[in-house]
Amino acid sequence: MTGVPASAAGGPAKAGAAQMGASGASGASGVDSSGKGARGGKIAAAAVDQASLWNIANILTMIRLLLVPGFVALMLADGGHDPAWRSFAWAAFSIAMITDLFDGHLARTYNLVTDFGKIADPIADKAIMGAALICLSALGDLPWWVTAVILGRELGITLLRFIVIRYGVIPASRGGKLKTLAQGIAVGMYILALTGWLATARFWVMAVAVVLTVATGLDYVRQAIVLRRQGIAEREAALEETEA
Repeated sequence: MTGVPASAAGGPAKAGAAQMGASGASGASGVDSSGKGARGGKIAAAAVDQASLWNIANILTMIRLLLVPGFVALMLADGGHDPAWRSFAWAAFSIAMITDLFDGHLARTYNLVTDFGKIADPIADKAIMGAALICLSALGDLPWWVTAVILGRELGITLLRFIVIRYGVIPASRGGKLKTLAQGIAVGMYILALTGWLATARFWVMAVAVVLTVATGLDYVRQAIVLRRQGIAEREAALEETEA
């Protein structure tokens, strides 16, 4: 029957079913006529984002930050040269360095990267290493120029990363990771009250750490210059294409 309208052919039942289907689709998408569903979805998403801050990677980073004042107190306890207190300080420093190895790996492996972690993780790294170096130099166990070279390099490269970030990210190199390992071992050996051949060995380990610190720092500067030039060249090429 070709002359019958669709509404008449379907009758009230089909019209009601169509209306219910539209209503159900609206409910499934989480949006109603007043927009309350959309607001509720945003609130729920915000709650999920806020909860994701408390993941294992960020907790390890916060533990490392909390260890810094405890480490300083242990290093300076009883004049700063008591072997027992220095052993406790070494334990705190070792825990901090171990958590540094795990938190970044966990964040990348299990997709736990957050804005807090991106900011807090490098701060925690610099804080524990800086505290150890400054305490050792203040106690006369490590020359101040060594502390100045290592901290100057770390802070300078961190600043350099922020300067060139609009052109791209400077990736961590194998040399940089080896530098971090050498620094951790060397500083850990200086924290302990070592004598004899171990005291001599730690001097050479620190020498290797300083050489790696300077060498990798210069390499990062080279990468930053290349990255900046490439970024400027790409922008100029894009402008020329736009004008053409």
